[in-house]
Amino acid sequence: MSDEQELPPGEVVDRITVPFAGSGAGEADLTWGQIGLWQSIEASGKSKAVFHIAEVEQETTVDDVAGMLRFMVSRHQSLRTRLVLREGRPPRQRCSASGAVTLTVVDAGADDPAAVAEAVSRRWQHEQFDFENEWPIRLAAIRANGVLTHVVTVILHTSVDAYGLSALAADVAARDAGTGEPAGPVTALQPLEQAARQASPAGQRQNAASLKYLERVLRAIDAGRFGEPRYGGERWIDMVQYRSPATLLAVRAVAARERIDDSPVLLASFAVGLARFTGVNPVLAMLMVGNRFRPGLADSVSALIQLSPYLIDVADTTVGHTVSRAATSAINAYKNAYYDPYEQDEVIERVERERGEELDLSCFYNDRRQQERSHVGETVPREAEIRAALEHSRLSWEPEISMPRRKIYFNVDDPPGAIEFVMSVDRRYFDRSDMATIMRNIEQAAVEAALAPEAPTRVTRRVAAGAGH
Repeated sequence: MSDEQELPPGEVVDRITVPFAGSGAGEADLTWGQIGLWQSIEASGKSKAVFHIAEVEQETTVDDVAGMLRFMVSRHQSLRTRLVLREGRPPRQRCSASGAVTLTVVDAGADDPAAVAEAVSRRWQHEQFDFENEWPIRLAAIRANGVLTHVVTVILHTSVDAYGLSALAADVAARDAGTGEPAGPVTALQPLEQAARQASPAGQRQNAASLKYLERVLRAIDAGRFGEPRYGGERWIDMVQYRSPATLLAVRAVAARERIDDSPVLLASFAVGLARFTGVNPVLAMLMVGNRFRPGLADSVSALIQLSPYLIDVADTTVGHTVSRAATSAINAYKNAYYDPYEQDEVIERVERERGEELDLSCFYNDRRQQERSHVGETVPREAEIRAALEHSRLSWEPEISMPRRKIYFNVDDPPGAIEFVMSVDRRYFDRSDMATIMRNIEQAAVEAALAPEAPTRVTRRVAAGAGH
């Protein structure tokens, strides 16, 4: 359902105050991950959130859900951290040692409780947070016929990103089933510790190195990646979904053969597929990097995701060689994705002044998959399997209200048995025929990487902004 009004709202029958108390409190600058997300909130004028809807076991009680909420907020600083807004200056974060949050109980009545849970989640995602006074977590228990069926969680994005939400879910699941005690102490860095490390000499060296990398990339690219709008009219955003079982088999085959994880295979396929359509080379995309590979951050319930430029030359080479290039380019992007976003903006503005032109950084790539990306030791999919799977690719058009408003925003998801590409575009630059062609180009490049790695990329121009299509 695309319209929130189509969903049954349910009836709020109780609001339960849940006290909490945890270790660690204080005030600090925002972490780099928090800054990037705050900038997005400022730019849109709307708060942004991550969400989760979970079915619960039939015997679950409201007290059980309240206990889970108390456990989460007491244990993780990010869930008891509010913002301190300052006129003309960046916000700060303020973590409280104790307080009370609200558990909302919603009765579905005669409606489908799953639909009611979806309605509550959507409503809370679009309802503005009070950054200074409201706790960053909203939690509802949905019931039907007196029995709890679902728990809805919505968390302000400056507190956690998608990976932080997964870490939170894993921490809750690891509790002792009988006592509710945690599996162990929190060992991951919490936001106050992250802010302190980022301000340290070592943190500032990392920041400087990342900004130096950014500047090198900015000086190497063509300013106008996609040229002038080809279709005119008002700016509007469209979205395409392309579910490809063949791409899943192909990237697994390449990853197993080359003994690498499958991320660079997808990055190479994306770059080749896009460049074959646009004629623009080298390919630049702003990668969403989780930063969870850094010491102390793997299981952190916090916001760590940041953007980093991924630059790859796909001209006059083979598809197979592009996978190797993608691995190197991705490593450069990953290791330099930890920086102060305010200083990043300053670097971009300075380079634009010095070049005398605005730089187009409007192509984004976000690999959101949760499943294992290493396939070493797995059975390599056969050529016949991969080619047969091409018959099952599926293209669909399901625009979303919250689509990113960029020239290209490319997401990678992992539904069962396939890889799904979700791409939103500015329709002044790409029409639906263009969008479908790009999707199929990317799939074709992945299949070539698996079955014909010596195939040429068929990209010959080094830089040809706005050409071809």
